[in-house]
Amino acid sequence: MTGDRKPGRPRSEATRRAILSAAIDELTSRGYSQLSIEGIAARAGAGKQTIYRWWPSKADVVLDALLDEAASKITVPDEGSLHADLDAFLTATFRQRGQRPVLVGLMAEALLDPTFATQFRDRFLFGRRDALRTVLTRASARGEIAADVDPEMLLDIVFGVLWYRLLLDHASLDDDAGRQLATLVVRAAR
Repeated sequence: MTGDRKPGRPRSEATRRAILSAAIDELTSRGYSQLSIEGIAARAGAGKQTIYRWWPSKADVVLDALLDEAASKITVPDEGSLHADLDAFLTATFRQRGQRPVLVGLMAEALLDPTFATQFRDRFLFGRRDALRTVLTRASARGEIAADVDPEMLLDIVFGVLWYRLLLDHASLDDDAGRQLATLVVRAAR
């Protein structure tokens, strides 16, 4: 055997997409606690063995589905100013509030499974932080962030608000909340 190809049948991109889409659909209709590999397989028209060959658990399927969604729906904006970039990023992020059951389920799984917690942190949470860090780095280069402001603290503020509201569901995550948070972060950055 030559190259990096693994033995066995190559992954079908269409089947992979069908499985990831089915995982999101199952989550939306059933919730994370009722989600099963069997349900995902039935909805996707794929075999359970295919899913288990590609993902070790339902949490890993959902994580990949969520990563695909985030990559396609929440881009790194470049509107020319910190406030405009933050507003665009947070508005896009908060518009995904329908993903609350998915995110809460994955956070719960991460609390219970240290191996999955590492995957969730490294692949999803740090990926989203890196996207926002790009916005902050550009703003810093434009002189919009004071030299004594810790950008990591600004990231913690943004994601702290996001996760606190997601997990407790005590206040909305809507466009207005995104704009208010953007304004607060810009003030803090000065």
